[in-house]
Amino acid sequence: MLNKLLITGADGKLGSVCRSRLHGLATTIRLGAREDVGPAGANEEIMYCDLGDKDAVEAMVEGCDGIVHMGGQSIEAPWETIKQSNIDGVFNLYEAARKSSVTPRIFFASSNHAIGFHEQTTRLDANAQVRPDGLYGVSKVFGEALARLYFEKFGIETALVRIGSSFPEPKNHRMLATWLSYDDLISLIESVFTIPRLGCPIVYGASNNDASWWDNRETSFLGWKPKDNSETFRARIDAECTPPAKDEVSAVYQGGEFCGQGILEE
Repeated sequence: MLNKLLITGADGKLGSVCRSRLHGLATTIRLGAREDVGPAGANEEIMYCDLGDKDAVEAMVEGCDGIVHMGGQSIEAPWETIKQSNIDGVFNLYEAARKSSVTPRIFFASSNHAIGFHEQTTRLDANAQVRPDGLYGVSKVFGEALARLYFEKFGIETALVRIGSSFPEPKNHRMLATWLSYDDLISLIESVFTIPRLGCPIVYGASNNDASWWDNRETSFLGWKPKDNSETFRARIDAECTPPAKDEVSAVYQGGEFCGQGILEE
């Protein structure tokens, strides 16, 4: 069991899921957030922090032997927003980890948008070339590269998890391939923090979907075996959603509609 697990972005969707379901992983759960997350629970600490604030991030990370990094900008946005949260913020996080009195292991919530311009007909493994589909995707490529640097130089282990689409249920036809159930997300996090040696692997965060584009055989050493399958929801999605035309970006590229967006300006 970890001594102290930090969950950044605890006020966000996935951060909230982690808060409610990871209490058995650590003696103390430290919640990092920008917005109100309510009162602290029995084994919780709350630290309000903007990832762009270097000193505040160092204080938040200090003493934590595990970090689930869900914080930051989670969708496409203008560059200044991306830069503050996902570039400067991630740098601040890894610098804080380097300076901390305890070297933490990190679960880094990367994204499928780091490889979004690969076509859906291509099956990807951990060696796939990055092909970001927007500034958000670029920021996740940066985070993966920074994590690798801090592993090579300082031995900070990180799981680089390219999360697909983590919701209670898939919402459209594309998500039949990218869906990651909450149960499978939590079991992946638990695997990351309980395996004796992690290293710095790339993991595709998706459930055991029949309509899969991603191959996790190179990270089978984690012992993670997702159990849920989006196929359970196919009939509902077929009934409720019109499939995109074959030449639409959402049907061609793995990043879906992100691939068709322009650069967002302030």
